[in-house]
Amino acid sequence: MENQRKTALITGATNGIGYELARLFAKDKYNLIIVARTQAELDSKAAEFRQMGVEVTAIAKDLSKMEEAQALCSEVAQQVDVLVNDAGQGVYGLFKDTDLQRELDIIHLNICATVILTKHFVKQMAARGEGKILNLGSIAGKLPGPWQAVYHATKAFVLSFTTAIREEMKDSGITFTALVPGVTDTDFFNKAGMNDSKIVQDKDAMANPADVAQDGYEALMAGDDRVISGFKNKVQVSAANLMPDSAVAHTMNMQQQPVDEQPNN
Repeated sequence: MENQRKTALITGATNGIGYELARLFAKDKYNLIIVARTQAELDSKAAEFRQMGVEVTAIAKDLSKMEEAQALCSEVAQQVDVLVNDAGQGVYGLFKDTDLQRELDIIHLNICATVILTKHFVKQMAARGEGKILNLGSIAGKLPGPWQAVYHATKAFVLSFTTAIREEMKDSGITFTALVPGVTDTDFFNKAGMNDSKIVQDKDAMANPADVAQDGYEALMAGDDRVISGFKNKVQVSAANLMPDSAVAHTMNMQQQPVDEQPNN
């Protein structure tokens, strides 16, 4: 019976939305392949998920390194029924000041690793005629974002990429879903060095990662193409669609600049 269970591979599975998604899969008795950079965190989360009665394979990889993303594909022996590309990072600051290598690593992680894993596992799914892929987007992908120019651009890629391959493979038996959250209470902003930004100062306005994961999980299981998590985020994206990109960028600049640079009126 154990071997008949489906398996979900989840990147970024030890924290935030990825962790909450892994819990939902485990609750529904999916066996798990969890991927993150730190073995100790993986081992801790693997032990937790095993207590839910599922098999867990924990693989430590830094997916910002392309050779490690490709090695992950080679090392996974199990059939993957669901792929969740959750791992992602940003960096905060003006583009002229931020570190180039850090931004290239973010492009490698947010874009290249997503393409590598999707390419590998979608071929396997296509041969079976079934499978599900969930890519973590962001409302950032719909909003040009000063102070996070590269991150916002990577998420625009994710949304376009997911929509395009969904259309290509609409008769394949594989579904492609983009989860599009807004500001969520995870460690993302701390890792990005973004704690001084106005947009993250109001912790009460941040979404709960468990709620975001639930929205994404339900959309994935329903075969939906995209879900924007949270009413406020739906409104923001709808409003942005009616505005020139330059106006959207100006609004995001005001929201994302450091608090000590905000105008007094």
